[in-house]
Amino acid sequence: MIATEVITPKSLAERNIELAKQIAEDYRGLRPVLVCVMSGSLPFLADLTRQMKIECETDFIKLTKYGEGSEVRLTMDTATNLHRRHVLIVKGIVDTGFTTRLLQSMLGERNCASLRTVTLLDRANSRILDVPIEYRGFEVGEEFLVGYGLDWNGTLRNLPSIWAILDMAGFASDPHAITNPMDSD
Repeated sequence: MIATEVITPKSLAERNIELAKQIAEDYRGLRPVLVCVMSGSLPFLADLTRQMKIECETDFIKLTKYGEGSEVRLTMDTATNLHRRHVLIVKGIVDTGFTTRLLQSMLGERNCASLRTVTLLDRANSRILDVPIEYRGFEVGEEFLVGYGLDWNGTLRNLPSIWAILDMAGFASDPHAITNPMDSD
């Protein structure tokens, strides 16, 4: 077996509803700006905001890692002025905490009224930096994950569920073997 489905579309939908309710309660009357970290967080943002029963805005930011040292650079900034706004960073996954810390610091310098973070997936066991995560969808292990925004070489983001790769060598030789479940719908 190359991969196994670890979070089904039904589980994703149910958890998005729960998170949206909690966020809507916390931000009632505040009209938050949800800042989506591109590109992996886009499906999560779309599903989350569709379930939120409050007014909100969305914007986007993109960071890219360069080189062996994994230097992180801002490649696309928000268009919204975040000064005195209630901002919620929307991430697909939090691992070590380095990128999350950078985002929180960068956006925090914009004098937001409040700044919180929601992540669909939390690899708490990989955390090197302690970063505040106010809302989390699922805690996951160290497996390489694809689907629902998470990619492998730019592909497989469109899988409707999240898959853990069990055999990386087999997967690398045929990465689209796990897309067959999509064909059976």
